[in-house]
Amino acid sequence: MASLPKDAFEPAQVDKSEKERIAAPALTFTQDAMRRLRQNKAAIISFWILVVIAVLAFGSFFWSPADPNHQNLTYSYLPPKWGNLNIPGLNGWNNGVDVYKANGIKDGVYFLLGTDGFGRDMLSRLLAGTRVSLIIAIIATFFDLSIGVVYGIISGWRGGRTDIVMQRVIEIISSVPNLVVVILMLLVFKPGLTSIILAIALSGWVTMARLVRAQTLQLKDQEYVLAARTLGESSVKIALKHLVPNLSSTIIIQTMFTIPSAIFFEAFLSYIGIGIPSPQASLGTLLSDAQQNLQTQPYMLVFPAIVIVLLMLAFNLLGDGLRDAFDPRSSH
Repeated sequence: MASLPKDAFEPAQVDKSEKERIAAPALTFTQDAMRRLRQNKAAIISFWILVVIAVLAFGSFFWSPADPNHQNLTYSYLPPKWGNLNIPGLNGWNNGVDVYKANGIKDGVYFLLGTDGFGRDMLSRLLAGTRVSLIIAIIATFFDLSIGVVYGIISGWRGGRTDIVMQRVIEIISSVPNLVVVILMLLVFKPGLTSIILAIALSGWVTMARLVRAQTLQLKDQEYVLAARTLGESSVKIALKHLVPNLSSTIIIQTMFTIPSAIFFEAFLSYIGIGIPSPQASLGTLLSDAQQNLQTQPYMLVFPAIVIVLLMLAFNLLGDGLRDAFDPRSSH
């Protein structure tokens, strides 16, 4: 019987460098979060949808198919027409009638999303209305970051009586519905962007402040914060160097949920007639005008509804993706 070699039962020798080799590259918290976010297909698709909508909306500042407020009754209630493409619903026909031919519209004149009762180009108005909604969203984000974050950090960091007083102020503000605030603004200002901005400035930052305050209460007892205080760093430096970076995930995620709320708030106010006044376009005014002609010109409602649904879904899906990326435990 052949004998086995001596080292047959000895563990294989592994090169020391192989043992010490790191299997995966070291990633920072932000890099790891971005890696997880890129794996979320719904969030990435939502992000690019929002990019396209924002580019089109703000690009209409510099180029627009027509003046969104220009009226021409000759072109009243023309359905969508995409050139000579005979696509059902986009070929200029409505209820079995070629509306362009019936109204004597010249060849080569067509409107991609149709026109309203005053002959205004719906595509131009939709771009202008989306731009207004995104401006409202940007303003809401600004107040969230400038008031909500600062207020929450001060409340949580100071604690004690200061925290108690600041939280009672938030409770008082929260007890007044946003709709009531807007109506009160209308007593001083005319209906429009100013009233909506002031309503958001007065109460839109409350949720952000509460979340930041709760996180600050946890962070201020961490070792690195206590060490910084021991070394004599000022409260401002500690907030900027230690608190804000560790609050970034909460701030980003809450912002993603604040934006669709602000867009829906503006659309709702404009829809019931106390938001953006006519003839200025917004998603709410477009929906309000369209519901009056829903049975005869359904296209007037379809396209603004699609845009607002895309905005709401995209922001919410992106917010969900960011929440899962920055806090993997929340997905379990």
